[in-house]
Amino acid sequence: MKALLTHARNSWVAFLAMLIAWAFALVRLFADPMPRLPVLFNFSPSLPFMIVLADYSVTELHRGDYIIYACDGRAVAYFPGLRRQALFKRIVGIQGDTVSVVGRQVLVNGRPVGYAKRQTSTRMALQPISPGTIPPGFFYVVGTHADSFDSRYAIAGLVARRQILARVRPLL
Repeated sequence: MKALLTHARNSWVAFLAMLIAWAFALVRLFADPMPRLPVLFNFSPSLPFMIVLADYSVTELHRGDYIIYACDGRAVAYFPGLRRQALFKRIVGIQGDTVSVVGRQVLVNGRPVGYAKRQTSTRMALQPISPGTIPPGFFYVVGTHADSFDSRYAIAGLVARRQILARVRPLL
């Protein structure tokens, strides 16, 4: 321990940099896990691109827009690690659109948007979203991967406008 302290004292710049990095990591972990950078990286298979340009000043959203939103709602009760985590998805349903379910196939305005699996990889049962009309201030979102955790599941549900932080444009 004494050697570590001596080394740290001799390398105070490196120690200070490491301390600052840890402070930012703790703030991100406990205070605000959402990134606020203009360029973001996506390492999940949920969408087919890895680098996106984020526009945090978005006022209007449309069908087909790619978004980043803060996970919230019922899913957080089952998966606490998702609370306020940034999720990348594409909007396929907007206010007034009709969501219907045939078997486990979910449709928006009669167009198939995904198949709801019966269970998660941890064997937790999954139910499809309830049929109905998308209310004002909500969006139906999807990922492109079959295992994407998106609006086709009741536990994930529709995304509220207040959860959406940015519209993103794929770069790579």
